[in-house]
Amino acid sequence: MPVPPFVARLRALVGNELLWLPGVTAVVINAAGHLLLVRRSERDQWALVRGVLGPGEQPADGILREIREETGVIAKVEAISSIRSDEPMQYPNGDRAQYLEITFLCSVVKMRTDEARREPFKTAWFAPESLPTGMLPDSRTRVDRTLEFLADPGNGPWFASS
Repeated sequence: MPVPPFVARLRALVGNELLWLPGVTAVVINAAGHLLLVRRSERDQWALVRGVLGPGEQPADGILREIREETGVIAKVEAISSIRSDEPMQYPNGDRAQYLEITFLCSVVKMRTDEARREPFKTAWFAPESLPTGMLPDSRTRVDRTLEFLADPGNGPWFASS
């Protein structure tokens, strides 16, 4: 996943210092109840579609853009299933970041061809009970929270507490 231009500009000023960034993640479910995952090349693991919001970008618009760019799927937001602050992380190049992560439950509006994708990720649909082993742990946690939300939406989205 390429570094967003605004992050690259920040990195030129602050180096590897910890950046607090707004992140969005999608749990995309099709009509059969299967979940859309992407195989991330940087870690060679299955994960949910995710990305960083650009300055001024609305969260729902950002995740729909990420879904379209990474998979070619046109989706719509159904709900926010969780909001939480992730643990600080360090990338292989030494850059440090911490994300405020908003997870959206999304449904499929239209499937598009691979030519519609701007990022070369492998994609696949998985039944919730047959998720791949070796999936990124934070993606698995977000799937579990979203499935809990679906089971009882009256409780509202899952919010992390300290």
